[in-house]
Amino acid sequence: MLKQRVITAVVLLAILLPALFYPSYVPFCAITLVLISAGGWEWGRLNGCSQSLSLLLGLLCLLACLLSWYAGLLTQSLSWLWSAVGAMWVLAGGWLLRSGVSGWPKIPKSLRLVVGAVAIWLAWLALAQARVIGVNFLLSVMVLVWVADIGAYFSGKAFGNRFIKTKLAASISPGKSWEGVWGGMVCVLVLALGWAWLDRSGATQISSIYSLLVSRHGWAVMLIAVIFLSAMSVVGDLVESLVKRSAGAKDSSGLLPGHGGVLDRVDALLPTLPLALMLASL
Repeated sequence: MLKQRVITAVVLLAILLPALFYPSYVPFCAITLVLISAGGWEWGRLNGCSQSLSLLLGLLCLLACLLSWYAGLLTQSLSWLWSAVGAMWVLAGGWLLRSGVSGWPKIPKSLRLVVGAVAIWLAWLALAQARVIGVNFLLSVMVLVWVADIGAYFSGKAFGNRFIKTKLAASISPGKSWEGVWGGMVCVLVLALGWAWLDRSGATQISSIYSLLVSRHGWAVMLIAVIFLSAMSVVGDLVESLVKRSAGAKDSSGLLPGHGGVLDRVDALLPTLPLALMLASL
């Protein structure tokens, strides 16, 4: 399993990193279209669709992204859209987690398919817009999610349920603890302070989400925003876990050997990327 994880990670990095750091945003946005199509296919499978219908859903996600690109949305200011998407993620995410695994099948299947496909499309659009802003901006958001996840893992291993006996979401993801969440947030705060300091020292030419928030709203607002993004990354992770548990699936697919599926790797980014664009456009 470890060997598979390493090989898959190396292959993905070998493909994505050159495209990410290429002067133009076009190669990176084009390559990620493949991942988005796969994510749409996985979403269909998780919701009980046939193979052909799942493939159609992946194709529709791809088509929505291509139309957005053709319409020039990647370079337009969409503050109204990101504000609406951010509000929906907060409200819908909270409602879904409150309803639990048993509440998911009660939602009409057609509605689940449409909302999921739209969320995947909007995540790609936010990803593409973040890359248009700059590599530093995009990486600052993605690394925030990774650091929150890694910090939560090790904090949970070290301190899980020692101080707070109540599980974070026992029926959805029994392994997650409140101590893990708080530990991940502490790590993210350290990351944000360090990254903003590097930006201000002139180490980077394009603002990260952290220095952008500092310059517009001050350090206190930036730290609050970072905690908010970290919390919403957990929501994205838990929502996907809820869907998988309802479907009786361990992973969203086996497309990425050793890692599961595409949605398993981007679940926390689904709400975080649009919310980061919302905060950046305020």
